[in-house]
Amino acid sequence: MTDSEQVQTEQTDEQTPDKMQAQSAEFSEAADTGADSGENLNILMDIQMPITVVIGKAEVPFKRLLQLGPNSVLQLDRLVGQPADLYVQDIRLATGDIVVVNDSYSIRIREVVGSESVRDMNVAEEAVSV
Repeated sequence: MTDSEQVQTEQTDEQTPDKMQAQSAEFSEAADTGADSGENLNILMDIQMPITVVIGKAEVPFKRLLQLGPNSVLQLDRLVGQPADLYVQDIRLATGDIVVVNDSYSIRIREVVGSESVRDMNVAEEAVSV
């Protein structure tokens, strides 16, 4: 084997995944900038958030969906009087009752969902930031 063939073989061997080595990285601790956290929170107060209110759900075959038209009735999975769910960016935040205010549908908050959903949001945020 010539020297150039030997060099080529060594380069190929180094590029295989079996030859890769992991190295640890050291990071310095972030310095506190001293910025007031209340000031940072105020920036968020004017952000618009999409809210969705779900009064019920249904699952229908596509054939049935194509048959829907004016005066069709689609039965939902909730009974009259059961609370609707309020979602903020696909996260269930509260339940409430559907009411009418000035000829518009509205929701009267019955219960804000407990710490379970807050914990789920924190887990989701950690998963995204990793």
